[in-house]
Order: sequence, then C-alpha cells, then structure tokens
Amino acid sequence: MKKLRILIADDHEMIRTGARALIEANANWEVCGEATNGREAVELAEKLQPDVAVLDISMPELNGLEATRQIKKLVPTAEVLILTGSTTEQLVHDVFESGARSYIYKTDAGTQLADAIETVSRHKPFFTSKISEILFDRFMHADKSKKEAHPGEPLTAREREIVQLLAEGKSNKELADYFSISVKTVETHRAAIMRKLRLESVTHLVRYAIRNGFIEA
Repeated sequence: MKKLRILIADDHEMIRTGARALIEANANWEVCGEATNGREAVELAEKLQPDVAVLDISMPELNGLEATRQIKKLVPTAEVLILTGSTTEQLVHDVFESGARSYIYKTDAGTQLADAIETVSRHKPFFTSKISEILFDRFMHADKSKKEAHPGEPLTAREREIVQLLAEGKSNKELADYFSISVKTVETHRAAIMRKLRLESVTHLVRYAIRNGFIEA
C-alpha cells in the first residue's frame, strides 16, 4: 500500500517535531519533507509532490496563505491544511479562498490533526467545531458582511508578498534585490498597495498584516 506523503512547514522546530511524531505514528503515513518558511515550502512541494501539506499560517518570507496559493498551482493534486494560533472571520474566509481544505488551531493539533489529514487526503474539507461556528455565523450574516466589506481593490499575488516583507521590516532596496526588480518598481508596488488598502503609513500596514495573518504579532 502506497504511503500518504506529507510535507510539514512551520518556522518553529517544536511544532514540526510534534507534527512529525503524530504523523509517523500512522504506519501508512510518512513525512516527505520539512520547511522552515513559506518559500521553502513551495519549493519542496514542487520537488517532492506531497499528497498533503501542513502549513503554519504565519511564516517568514511567505505566509501560509500565499504558500497555499502557489502550491495549489504547482501541485494541484496536493491538499493543504493550515495551522494557526488565532483566527478571525475574515481569516477563515481567506484560508479557504486560498485553496486550503482545513484550518485548525495549533492547540487542537494533538487531537484534531490526524483526523484532519485523513479527511483532506480524501479530498474533503475538515472543519473543527470552532471553525464551523465561524462559517455558520458568516453564512447567517452574509448580507450584512457584504455591506460592510472593504471596498478597496484586491491585491495581486506580488503585492501580497510585498505586504508581508514590508511588515517584516524589509527596505525598498532589499525588496528590489529579493525580487530582482528596480527600486522604482518596488515604490510603484508600494504606492499601489497603500492606495488599494487605503492605508496611510507602514505602521497601519503592519497592523493590517497582523490582522490578516501575514505575520505574527
């Protein structure tokens, strides 16, 4: 019987070790790779072609949401499960919009992770009771949510990456080197981001990044 191949990505070694121990307790599962940031997770997913990727939502360089979007493009058959330390209604929406099949709290991983992996490996969504309550509440108040939705334009994939790196403290020059583009192009992206999000300063951008799961507080 072919083993289920699972990729783990988290910048905390303790979380990776715990997840590996839980996964390897199942004789039919194996950890095919471990990543310490989102960009590495994408690279390993393309190389290793896992069946399931377990991703932390807040990782350096590329957060779990962006990593999920890129992994789903590169490995459409892979299912993604997101781990998080906290949540908001908008974050739950963004997680599932990114292509992930499950979203569980790290504090629930000991009791929920195995069931979540088993469920998503069959290409079905897995919801904990907490997430189900949030989704139900969102459904019940859908009309109100639409009226209160942020009217700004959506960010592009590149702009979302830049938001995270700016929030992590990267300078325009560092971003230019990172993406192999000019500083002027970075400045153009930065201006577009601030306009779309209707933000006035980097401080506001950092708050936005924390609130939307790009980085941890």
